[in-house]
Amino acid sequence: MTEALFDNAALLFAGLLLLWLVATMIRSVSFIDAVWGLSMATLAVHSYAMVEPGPAASVLALMVLAWGARLGVHLLRRFLRHGEDARYRRMLPDPETRAAYALTALWKVFALQGALIMLVSSPVQVGILAANPGQPLGAWAGPGLALYALGMVFEVVGDWQLDRFKADPANAGKVMDKGLWRYTRHPNYFGDACVWWGVWLVAMSVAPGAVVWTLPGPLFLTFTLVKWSGAAMTEAGMRDKYGEEFADYVRRTPAFIPWAPKA
Repeated sequence: MTEALFDNAALLFAGLLLLWLVATMIRSVSFIDAVWGLSMATLAVHSYAMVEPGPAASVLALMVLAWGARLGVHLLRRFLRHGEDARYRRMLPDPETRAAYALTALWKVFALQGALIMLVSSPVQVGILAANPGQPLGAWAGPGLALYALGMVFEVVGDWQLDRFKADPANAGKVMDKGLWRYTRHPNYFGDACVWWGVWLVAMSVAPGAVVWTLPGPLFLTFTLVKWSGAAMTEAGMRDKYGEEFADYVRRTPAFIPWAPKA
């Protein structure tokens, strides 16, 4: 298994190096957000290609392929519509300073992203690689699949509702507080966390002795969605942009886990 994981890492970092060269040419790195999901889907498929297929490995590969392809296409479309994300403008030098921009992007965006992709996607990689061809899914698969399905609903519906809201000119300057966004300020991030805890549970049902060591993957993802580059960073920008309206939304609406809003 160790050799297969090294093969996955080599494939991932080779691809990221090529994408870094593209980023230096177009002077934009925001497409890396789309690479997050697409690369995890690729690692799942590559892991699957290295084993003799069985039902457990097939389910894990399909789970992450469906999630990663949907998210990657969604974020790529967002990048093509809106261009460079303000987060990257703040964290990188001026693109006109080509050398400084390229070197900072290499270690601060692409190398870091690669390490985090390997960490977060470790449950699906290990689960697929450790699964025996004829092995059925174990007892943890049911709860895992249910949690995954819940996460996909929140992520897909939340993104769709937000896109429709932003596409309506009448909502310019307003805070999205309808649909799932009435019950959590971040249905897409909540959904993302549920998806990967679901993947981890399904992988645990296949090879608990190996997959238990991948627990830092969903733990770190949950941390970053809540406290680092997810909700925390998004809300910092929204406070500056929407002011008192956003403060009122924060007062009424649960931060992460969906619940009834306050009156």
